[in-house]
Amino acid sequence: MREPALWHDAGVSITAQQFQQLQERVSRRVPKPAVEHVVSARSDHSVILGIDPSLRGTGYGVIRNVGRTPELLTQGTVKCASSLTRVQCLARIAESLRDIIRSCKPTVCIVEGLFYAQNLQTALIMGEARGASLVAAAEAGLEVYEIAPRKVKQAVVGYGAAQKFAVAKMVQRMLRLSEPPAPDAADALALALTYAQESRSPVARVSRKL
Repeated sequence: MREPALWHDAGVSITAQQFQQLQERVSRRVPKPAVEHVVSARSDHSVILGIDPSLRGTGYGVIRNVGRTPELLTQGTVKCASSLTRVQCLARIAESLRDIIRSCKPTVCIVEGLFYAQNLQTALIMGEARGASLVAAAEAGLEVYEIAPRKVKQAVVGYGAAQKFAVAKMVQRMLRLSEPPAPDAADALALALTYAQESRSPVARVSRKL
């Protein structure tokens, strides 16, 4: 008994058995990958570096984001005396951050986003300090994100126009420190904490990858 045609068009027909054989040939020509690659929306980072750039006092803070309570690894301020030139300050900022990265081994860096400055000269100097910080992070191969200052205050304090003291007190509470960090270091830690919160709740995304 002749097998009925499964498909017929313009005088060309194919049976069910022939169709199955054709599928088997195609599957043999296109092998399946040995390992399926799943692309995630965001890489998991357990060690986070926050940087609050400034020419004379760049704040930094590194936390380990494991469990519900982040752990402080290091924090401080890269201070540059007024006797140093701008170029010398930028070199010190970059070299200090390189040392911190080598010591703590973060995999992601969060910097304060650009903000509006009425004084053009101040904006340029801040931009230079930010650039020196970004170079140190980029050299080490870190992923780099920025978060607007108002977003950081909103995430940490719950009020976008919060004062520095309020930010420092909340950072102290969140990291269970014996005393509040210095203002610049507190701002850097607040950046890292905001990113840590965001990584646990991707719905409330406030960072932007650079």
